[in-house]
Amino acid sequence: MAVRAVRGAVQLERDEAGHMDEQVSELLTAILERNSLTTEDLISIWFTATPDLHSDFPAAAARKLGIVDVPLICAQELDIEGAMPRVVRVLAHIESDLPRSDIAHVYLGAAAALRKDIAQ
Repeated sequence: MAVRAVRGAVQLERDEAGHMDEQVSELLTAILERNSLTTEDLISIWFTATPDLHSDFPAAAARKLGIVDVPLICAQELDIEGAMPRVVRVLAHIESDLPRSDIAHVYLGAAAALRKDIAQ
């Protein structure tokens, strides 16, 4: 079993805790489903949020999904002029037999523009 990394992102429509919870939950669920993963396959998850998001920690959504025994951390993205606003990014470390080329990175909605090089 290899250690792999899965990336993902979602752009929020507004900075509200309930909306963040909904969108981050959707992102994490999609990452798990598209890579045929369970929570047992997760090693750790890094979340970053753009500086304009203040309503909640993205990791709180993971805990509500039942990801309770996996190390999670939140950090703030660099405040770059012209960067897409209200974005939560995910970097999940996983155990998987998938080759690196078969890992499905998930960019939902408008966040797909962040990585046009990765097929959705």
